[in-house]
Amino acid sequence: MIESTSHLQSPGAISGKAVSRCPPPVKALTDSRLAALCANAAYRAFLNYQAEFHVITRRAADRFLGRDWPGAYADAAERLGLYGRVLDELVVAIRGLMGNRLEEKSIWAATKAVYSSLIANCNEWEIAESFFNSLTRRVFVTVGVNQQVEFVDTDFDAPPTALSGTVQRCYQGAELPASLATILTELGFPAERYHNLPAAAATAASRLEKELNGPVARIEMVESVFFRGRSAYLVGAAFRAGDEDGLPLGLALLNGETGITLDAVLLGEVDLAILFSFTRSYFRVNAARPYELVRFLKTLMPRKRLAELYTAIGYHKHGKTEFYRDFLRHLEASEDQFEQAEGAPGMVMVVFNLPSYDVVFKLIKDRFDYPKDSSRSEVMRKYRLVFEHDRAGRLIEAYEFEHLQIPRDRFRPQLLEELQRCAAGSISIENESVVIQHLYVERRVRPLNLYLAETDEPAARAAVIDYGQAIKDLAATNIFPGDLLPKNFGVTRHGRVVFYDYDELCWVTDCDFRELPSATSYEEEIAAEPWFSVHENDIFPEEFPRFLNFHPDLLETLVDYHGDLFQALAWRRVQTALRAGNILDIFPYSADKRLLSSPERNPVRPGTSEVPRPAKG
Repeated sequence: MIESTSHLQSPGAISGKAVSRCPPPVKALTDSRLAALCANAAYRAFLNYQAEFHVITRRAADRFLGRDWPGAYADAAERLGLYGRVLDELVVAIRGLMGNRLEEKSIWAATKAVYSSLIANCNEWEIAESFFNSLTRRVFVTVGVNQQVEFVDTDFDAPPTALSGTVQRCYQGAELPASLATILTELGFPAERYHNLPAAAATAASRLEKELNGPVARIEMVESVFFRGRSAYLVGAAFRAGDEDGLPLGLALLNGETGITLDAVLLGEVDLAILFSFTRSYFRVNAARPYELVRFLKTLMPRKRLAELYTAIGYHKHGKTEFYRDFLRHLEASEDQFEQAEGAPGMVMVVFNLPSYDVVFKLIKDRFDYPKDSSRSEVMRKYRLVFEHDRAGRLIEAYEFEHLQIPRDRFRPQLLEELQRCAAGSISIENESVVIQHLYVERRVRPLNLYLAETDEPAARAAVIDYGQAIKDLAATNIFPGDLLPKNFGVTRHGRVVFYDYDELCWVTDCDFRELPSATSYEEEIAAEPWFSVHENDIFPEEFPRFLNFHPDLLETLVDYHGDLFQALAWRRVQTALRAGNILDIFPYSADKRLLSSPERNPVRPGTSEVPRPAKG
């Protein structure tokens, strides 16, 4: 932006003759003026982002009440893309303001200071800090971090704005069934929208008192409803008299043809941790003060990182900021070295971890091992697909980082040699630091093949059953893993099987599931290569058991419970349902959490996360 020094007409204009001349002399904006303009532009863009974010989020209640499930999924996708769209527009505006001074660090430092003073009046100041970081990262290719132009640490040790109330509401003094009914209608939806509310509240009250082993003195619930997919959740804690620590509580609601039903009661930290898992899509929940909401949720799930909780409510970028801050603190407080991750080496990725930290770091190799024939851009596209797709509890959340700087002495020599050999294009060593140009960070889980080798028979059997269900859950969301080997799946600390190897992932509807042709001669039967034509997207489910390498007893268990996985016809039926637009329920809780009184209840639904009956018999 420039300011003209004069409004006088030129001699040529007075005489009416065309005169060739240079633009009128201008004076540059002062550093402070330019910084103020840029800071205000960034703050306005952030406010616009938050306004649109909240508009989309608030639509969730109407989508739920109207059973507008396509609209609900479209809103989730729109909100995911909102951040990048607003940021793209802001970068264009900032480039126009700063011109050839775009990379002057002193102006950016002043811009950051002005911006910090502006967000001090904002209830979402921590989200605003991450928004500014995203802007500077778009402008600068920063190796490591730069405190001068980024909010590496927050500028506020305590919330800069006063909280007008609390994020939770307390219920006490009434009989428990009445209290639960009040919660469901005051925080949830009008009583007339429910089906058989008194019976559901009574059943839920009985379960809650049984779990607490006594009467409930009070219940504290988050005032906002958490929406995801076709479900709604009320979240809080129940307390016995005199107890300071409550029992985490979740009430799961469905809206079917007969009305809204209380479908399940979730009790305890584990139930809520699975509900807020890093393998699931984000909630849409009204949060005027994310800071308070996240910290209340952490009292219910103390083992969850702040990063996971921010991400769970839709603030993925700030979740990444919180993770990075936690990672830096852990590096300062620890002394162990990064090493190659356990499990079979990847053909596409180099994977390593810090033993004392429960995440893995994944770099794309310069050249993929045979027979992988994909490309770096294709692998990155698959990770983007997972970020944008509905994650129904079986795909791990990944944070994407660029120009990450880590001290060289924190790497084991063998790992550093492996990185330089396999991913030299992604790393460099600068001033005793390892600079990683691009990588993904995921929660560490136990590879399924290792878990099966080291656990007892009942746990191994349960894991194999859940492995089969994981494949079905992925299929219900139109995801085919591509490579079904156990080494590409992991077991979480709650015993759930999840998928984490995305390089061969594809749409179920793009696959051609075929039966194996019968051999017509002995020569065909013993041939090393198929005697029939095989196209790129052809899948032969009958072949799956041959290469899974499960112990015979475990393979028999898998066939008993999920024999339809090995039938091409069953997969084609899934394709038909997907193409017809059918949205299948995949619940973040097991069958024993559900209420028998719910008319929406189904003992076994295709694609649910419940343990199914055996496929045969």
